[in-house]
Parts: sequence; structure tokens; C-alpha cells
Amino acid sequence: MSMRLSALQLRVADPDRLAGFYRDVLGMTVQVQGPNRLVGYAGQDADLLLTPGGGGYTHDRGQRYWKIGITLPDVDLAASRLRQVGVAVSDPGQFTDIGYMCHLQDPEGFVIELLQHDFEGNRPDDAADPAAPFADARIGQVTLRTGDIAAEDAFCRALGMRLLSMQDVALYGFDLHFYAFTDEMPPNADLWAVENREWLWKRPYTTLEFQHLAGAQFAPVPDYLGLEVLGLNAPTRDAFGDPVKPG
Repeated sequence: MSMRLSALQLRVADPDRLAGFYRDVLGMTVQVQGPNRLVGYAGQDADLLLTPGGGGYTHDRGQRYWKIGITLPDVDLAASRLRQVGVAVSDPGQFTDIGYMCHLQDPEGFVIELLQHDFEGNRPDDAADPAAPFADARIGQVTLRTGDIAAEDAFCRALGMRLLSMQDVALYGFDLHFYAFTDEMPPNADLWAVENREWLWKRPYTTLEFQHLAGAQFAPVPDYLGLEVLGLNAPTRDAFGDPVKPG
């Protein structure tokens, strides 16, 4: 069985209500698993496993867990749809040479990035159906923050993940590192190359993204319960100490 990043587990105040948001607003499907709700898109990308017992999460720059990224063909259409149903979302824009994106928060405060397959100006005219802007969406990234990318790299490679891209965000003092369970190779062998980025945003699987601030210390997030990996033989802990469980 090939391995894949299959779920991100979050502890939330009301799994049923939050699952409704992901279903009704972001176009995911919902599966009931006892007290938990599994929400996600069809395909090989990761799902969100919403577990009761949380509440009071606040997005904090000092924390390990950061966000999920949803990749999709047309961010402008998606942002417009969100505003039509009363969801606050930032203005879409091209963020340096990384990607065309915007941000929102779910009803419990977890951050979601919407990231377009193509850079600003490169999107095909008919990239998405205006009536269904999330039809081709995927959970493209789970983003964690780290001060020690060498330790994260060693853990990811030991699991069998491949480094697909590195991206320098010097303006903000960090760089980004993307890992996935895949045999695919990016178009350019130079993993810092900008030309790999639009390719990366079109992958059908979920990548594990590290926002690396060299030497920084981050706090654990009680409501982040770790990752699930399909094909993993036994539970383990990542370089930070967070759980990584068989999916």
C-alpha cells in the first residue's frame, strides 16, 4: 500500500456545526465517525478529522500549528462566493513569487488559505465553473512552523516523504519547505526554482508545509492533535513531538 497524508486531526468545540461549515461553505463532504466528523474532498488529499473537546482556539504567531491550504483553480470566484454567504475573506492577491491567494477563518478560528493553481495573470479564462468554485478544490497543504528544518527534514525523509519545493520569503524572514508521499519529481531539479510552484499547487495530494524561521521556538497547540498517514505501521511523534498516527 502506498503511503499518503490522509488526515489532520483538530479538537473543536462542536464537530457537527463546524463540519456543516466545511460542507456548506467550502464544498466538502462529511462522514460521521461516532462523536467525530471527517470532512474533506474526494480524491487522495488529506481530510480533516474534527474531534470534540476543544474550543477557544486562537491563531497565534508563537504556535507550531499554522493553517491548512486549499488549492483550487480560481481564487477570485471562491472569494466572491464566500462573501455572498457572509464569510469574511481577505482580498485575493499575488503574494511575492509564491502564489495567488487569500485567507479566511472557520467559525472556530482555524485559518484557511485559498491558493490558486496558477499565478496572477496565468489563470485560464474558464478555469472553474462560477456555479461551483470548489468543485476541483483539494486540501493542498497542512502548514506547521519550525525553527529547526534539519530535524523536520530528517523525520519526513525517514517516513518516506520527498522534498518537492523550497521557497524563500526573505521579506518576512522565513522560508517554506514542502514534503509529500510521492514518486513525482518537480519540473525543475532546482527545488528553489519559481517554475516549480504552479506545478506544486496543482498536485492532487496533500503536502506537509513547514514555515521555517531559523532558531525560533514554537509552542504546542492543544487543539492540534496531529496527522494521520495511511500506510504507517505504528504511531510515532514528529520532530516537534506531535502525534503522527496510522490512517
